[in-house]
Amino acid sequence: MTAPRSRIAMRAVIGVAAAAGLLAVLVLWQPSGLYPWFKALHVIAVIAWMAGMLYLPRLFVYHCAAAPGSAQSETFKVMERRLLRAIINPAMVVTWAVGLWLAWEGGWFGSGWFHAKFVLVLALSAVHGVLSAHVRAFAEDRNHRSQTFYRVLNEVPTLLMIGIVILVVVKPF
Repeated sequence: MTAPRSRIAMRAVIGVAAAAGLLAVLVLWQPSGLYPWFKALHVIAVIAWMAGMLYLPRLFVYHCAAAPGSAQSETFKVMERRLLRAIINPAMVVTWAVGLWLAWEGGWFGSGWFHAKFVLVLALSAVHGVLSAHVRAFAEDRNHRSQTFYRVLNEVPTLLMIGIVILVVVKPF
C-alpha cells in the first residue's frame, strides 16, 4: 500500500512542479502580446477540466450498478482512471498555471471579483481531489456511496462553474 501512495504523491509533486514551471516561464518571459492567446488556452483548459469534472461523477453513478470484479466494473475503472489522468489532471494544471499568469498580467489580484473567483476555483480544485479519491476507492472495490450521492456530487462542479463564469463576465465588485 505504501508504493501506490508514494506514486500518487510523486505524481502530485510532478503536477505542481509542472504548473509552477509553466507559471515561472510565463512570468519571466512576459509575453504580454500573447495575452489573448493565453486567455484562449485558459478557456480551452477550463472547458476540458469541466467536461471531465461533469463526466466522472456520471461514470460513478453507472459504476455503482456494476458488481465489483465484473467485466463492466473493470471497464469503468479503466475509463475513470484514464479520464482523470489524461484529461482532468492536465487540464487543471494548465487552467491554474495560465490562469494565475493571466491574473498577474491583467492586474486582477487586487480585484474583489477575482478574490471571490479564486475561492470558487479553490473549491472546484477540492472537488477534483474528492473525485480523485473516489476513483481510487472504485479502483480498489471499496466504494460505499450510492448512485444518489454521485448524482448530487455531479451538480457541485456545475454550481461552482456558474458562480465563476458570472464573476468573470459581470465583475460585480
